[in-house]
Amino acid sequence: MTDKRGKASRNSPFLRVTEAAKYLGLTRSTLEHYRWAGGGPSYRKHGGLVFYHIDDLIEWSERRKYRDSATRVRP
Repeated sequence: MTDKRGKASRNSPFLRVTEAAKYLGLTRSTLEHYRWAGGGPSYRKHGGLVFYHIDDLIEWSERRKYRDSATRVRP
């Protein structure tokens, strides 16, 4: 799942917090805030470590799609 440096293996669909934040274009602290306050992507805890599945990140991002500054695109 992770290598010795804490990076997700290329074959795993799971990303650590820093990797998930980078994928979404967010800071780690913003993603952690979403996890604490609610409203962020779904996550999993494996042995006390937080992981995000790539499909959950894509789904979360898709739900935030806008056509223009006033019109949210509904799935």
